[in-house]
Amino acid sequence: MAGPTAGAAVGPSGGASEGAALRGAGRPGTGARASVPGSSANLGPAFDAVGLALDLRDELEVRLLEDGAGARVEVSGQGAGRVGEGEDHLVVRALRAALERVGAPRPDLALTCRNGVPFGRGAGSSAAAVVAGVVLARGLLEDPSALDDATALDVAAGLEGHPDNAAASLLGGATVGWVEDGTSRAVRVEPHPDLVAVLAVPDAELLTARARAMLPPAVPLADAVFNAGRSALLVEALARRPDLLLPATADRLHQDTRAPAAPATAALVRGLRAAGLAAAVSGAGPSVLVLGAGSAAALAARVADVAGAGWDVRAPAVDRDGARWSPC
Repeated sequence: MAGPTAGAAVGPSGGASEGAALRGAGRPGTGARASVPGSSANLGPAFDAVGLALDLRDELEVRLLEDGAGARVEVSGQGAGRVGEGEDHLVVRALRAALERVGAPRPDLALTCRNGVPFGRGAGSSAAAVVAGVVLARGLLEDPSALDDATALDVAAGLEGHPDNAAASLLGGATVGWVEDGTSRAVRVEPHPDLVAVLAVPDAELLTARARAMLPPAVPLADAVFNAGRSALLVEALARRPDLLLPATADRLHQDTRAPAAPATAALVRGLRAAGLAAAVSGAGPSVLVLGAGSAAALAARVADVAGAGWDVRAPAVDRDGARWSPC
């Protein structure tokens, strides 16, 4: 199931807050499937606000059990052997939080994850996991509308700490997120049909918490004004004017400050922008996102020429569907 119409704001919700029932009265074997895209956040200037869904997907299935064992988790693909395999798994935590939000019972469950979103590379792997847990919970409910998009986003963003990646993974396309009176909200922006994305992924990882800890508590007014203008321009460039992507992805707020944590990433962004390509650190990094219009293969070839060895250059499609789910 796809996200809302472009331009429609998500949140706050009037969905149910207590007493939701599980499908099939929670009988063992009841299940749900989900497919959730990764994402890139910030896109240069729009720190913690703008996200773009990328067609790198996690595929998941959950089945209810009745054995008193809590949660059993099997993971393959990205992050296998490195993430929790029980109640501490992020998908399980998100699923539990979503069911608790609507007052549903706490079932035993078996979860299978086939992860395609790069882990620890700034491609929204944690947000994809959180959104997956929330939409799997939706698929387990007798009335899925209890976890409508507004409620789902608020639960997911609450676990993530900000709505940018979570909104993109949930709704697809480009998203602008904000927090109003303690509630996370977002609006979906339909990307220009010619918009393409390239992701340059290094071998190294970078924890978001480490990168975020490098940010100062205050910034110069001139830098804030610069980023405000470029963030506004970014929305126009994504939706209608991809010819403006180079100036629209310029940043003076956070990328240089965090450059010492990933110097190769900072150097690649500088090199790509000097070559006229709209490059930015993808999320907290260390991957680099490059946006353009037209041929993704041609753009990827230009990125690879600049990047050289040590970078896995990919051209994932801009995902326009967001999270998909179904009961099973």
